[in-house]
Amino acid sequence: MSASVTVRAPARLHLGFLDLHGGLGRRFGSIGLAIDEPATKLSIARAGADDASGPDAARAAAHLAALKRRHGLEGCYKVTVEAAIPDHVGLGSGTQLALALGAALRALEGLPCDPADDALLLQRTVRSGIGAAVFSRGGVVVDGGRGERTKTPPVLARLPFPPDWRIILVLDPGLKGVHGPQEARSFAALPPFEEAASGEICRLTLIRALPALVEEDIEGFGAAIARIQEIVGAYFAPAQGGGAFTSARVGAALRGLSSLGATGIGQSSWGPTGFCFARSGEEAERMRRLMQKEANAFGVDIRVCNGVNHGALVTRA
Repeated sequence: MSASVTVRAPARLHLGFLDLHGGLGRRFGSIGLAIDEPATKLSIARAGADDASGPDAARAAAHLAALKRRHGLEGCYKVTVEAAIPDHVGLGSGTQLALALGAALRALEGLPCDPADDALLLQRTVRSGIGAAVFSRGGVVVDGGRGERTKTPPVLARLPFPPDWRIILVLDPGLKGVHGPQEARSFAALPPFEEAASGEICRLTLIRALPALVEEDIEGFGAAIARIQEIVGAYFAPAQGGGAFTSARVGAALRGLSSLGATGIGQSSWGPTGFCFARSGEEAERMRRLMQKEANAFGVDIRVCNGVNHGALVTRA
């Protein structure tokens, strides 16, 4: 029996909703991607009393209590959050923390792995199933949204992210994205989504973005993601300050990176984190260096990261 378990879970980029119209009986649906940085890393061990420490400790403690009730566990545990994805910046921090803790506790107690059950218990798939899917499998994922019978949005497609490609993140440390009750109010206040727009997004996903991944055609993939982002960004603009980007500084930096050759610019979820893609690590680093002075002036951070083609890593000690 393991004395402790450590889980490292990747962040996720939410590249866009597929169908916000819902006329066919399903709503939302998403395309997203696992990335290697930032990441959530936590460990769990048996203890004399329940304790949680580190970033997001309060949320981890609440999840631990819920998971213990769910599994009928009477023992006590020490949870150490060694690193956490920044919260409310569009990188899926809440889902990865919840699922990492769920997986760690299951592994420690010899329970079968079940991220879907943990996500349902901890209310982490209310709209998008991308976070749970990349936790389990990594890669680029498409989920089918929510219908009347949906518990966890079903995964319809999963493809590897080309290993040579890089993701360039642009982060605004001074802002948080829409979240919590404000997110629910924002969705409620938005007008109905046009059916034709949903149709275009689904076509872009199925006929352009996914084939481009298989053929490692970064121009085709980037063009599809950029167009999806244009459509979704215009729809959400009234709820995020009137623009396609929550942070105007992030938007300006992304436009600069686009002028240097980056493709597929967009915002992950409610932001403020933005992203774009480069053909190689060398190209990504070249663009980052050329944009560094402007990034400092804008007050944003630019990072280069990799796609992750595997699920969360669970290590027993």
